[in-house]
Amino acid sequence: MKKNIEILAPDLPESVNNAIMLKWHKKIGDYIKEDELIAEIETDKIILEISSPANGILTSQILSIGQIIKSKSILGYIQSINLEKNISNANNEFKKNNHSQFFFTPKMRRLISYNKINKKEIKGIKINGKITKKNFIIEKINKKDKKKIDQKKIFDKKNINRRSYTRISMNPLRKKISERLLLTKKKTAMLTTFNEVNMKPIISLRNKYKDIFKKKYESKLGYMSFYVKAVTQALTQFPEINASIDGSDIIYHNYYDINIAVSTPRGLITPILKNTNSLSMFEIEKKIKSFSILGQTGKIKLEDLESGTFTITNGGIFGSLMSTPIINYPQVAILGMHHIKNRPVVICNKIKILPMMYLALSYDHQLIDGKQAIQFLNYIKDIIEDFSRIIINI
Repeated sequence: MKKNIEILAPDLPESVNNAIMLKWHKKIGDYIKEDELIAEIETDKIILEISSPANGILTSQILSIGQIIKSKSILGYIQSINLEKNISNANNEFKKNNHSQFFFTPKMRRLISYNKINKKEIKGIKINGKITKKNFIIEKINKKDKKKIDQKKIFDKKNINRRSYTRISMNPLRKKISERLLLTKKKTAMLTTFNEVNMKPIISLRNKYKDIFKKKYESKLGYMSFYVKAVTQALTQFPEINASIDGSDIIYHNYYDINIAVSTPRGLITPILKNTNSLSMFEIEKKIKSFSILGQTGKIKLEDLESGTFTITNGGIFGSLMSTPIINYPQVAILGMHHIKNRPVVICNKIKILPMMYLALSYDHQLIDGKQAIQFLNYIKDIIEDFSRIIINI
């Protein structure tokens, strides 16, 4: 018996201010398997994938691209059918007519019919016994298609001097970033203090143990795990910098959740390393790598983006020599790491060339005095220049 099944948006947490329909991966009339990707929605933090709740045919799309979505909104309907049975019948029929050991999906059969293609001449790649649309399109590109592409390039060159512009809506993530930055400027009295650190001890330590580390953990030993350890140690000594302001109240956090700024194609996100005081160097490196991969694919979880207690941003990976990072409100401070560069430095009245890096601490002067901020930054500098301080807790 056929029945219509609702395609529902997920239950969005309160921290997600808005979501929109980003993309439909299927068209009305398409056959869809249970758990197959059917659509994507975009929140102000991440992109969420919507999977098919059952085997069937997509009969309606209630929400179109760009429309606002609420928790548990109905996105469309699927007419439930036994898709596996239909595919099996199609496969058997194809085998009878062509004596082949593979079959074409329904979408493939429509493409073949529309393009008037001889099935015997198709050279595709079998995946799980069938030829997919993707493989068909790759094989279908011929000289005629290439000629059209070349003609398009020539046309583009002719119009290279034409002046035009494109207007698009700001995506939810970029809009959210904009709102948070303006909120920070409005809610905080932000100042930035600077220092510089000699990275030679950390570089030497990393070079000495990176091969052993990689052999044991199958992971690279990066700089960020050193920074996180140094910051966590410093936060234990300066609890105000691990706090936040709520109205006229100060909230002191007895845990250490550090946001790490990660660049993605959609914008900057700040996933959280939770309880950094109990994480090993390997666990920190593993989580950072995972956040980077998930951020690039837009599959990071919402719970990984909830507000932490302190933020580290590393503009140095893009070549930034110095910056004034903006506080991740409602936090009260953020640490900026920068490009490591060989510079002449005076040591004991002698000029030496050392790998130096500028540190920048932006802080909310409502809660943190200049003296505390400077001492906090000096403490981090001391640990990075002598990492053994971590062991003896000084």
